[in-house]
Amino acid sequence: MAAQSKPLIIGAAGTVLAIDRATGKDLWSSELKGSDFVNVTFQDGELYATSKGRIYRLDPATGNILWRNDLAGLGWGIVTIAGAPHVPSAAEKLQRDREAAAASTSGAAG
Repeated sequence: MAAQSKPLIIGAAGTVLAIDRATGKDLWSSELKGSDFVNVTFQDGELYATSKGRIYRLDPATGNILWRNDLAGLGWGIVTIAGAPHVPSAAEKLQRDREAAAASTSGAAG
């Protein structure tokens, strides 16, 4: 059985949605306060979203809101989130090194 791919997470019109990448069907949706622009990001496997001057942490499997911070005193405007850069794990680096070595070996054989 193939491993299930991670859903596509989008933000639109005050809502965070998870969409199945293979079928395009909605898996879950979570309405946030307000109907404003929604910014979403994953950081260390955790899902965060912003809307209408607030930041939320959501459960990526269900969309349930785990907590909300109203960012007191900052108004109701658009909030952006800086995404953490992807730092490859040792296993990812080892796999890339093996693939590069295999490619160079097969290229030399021809």
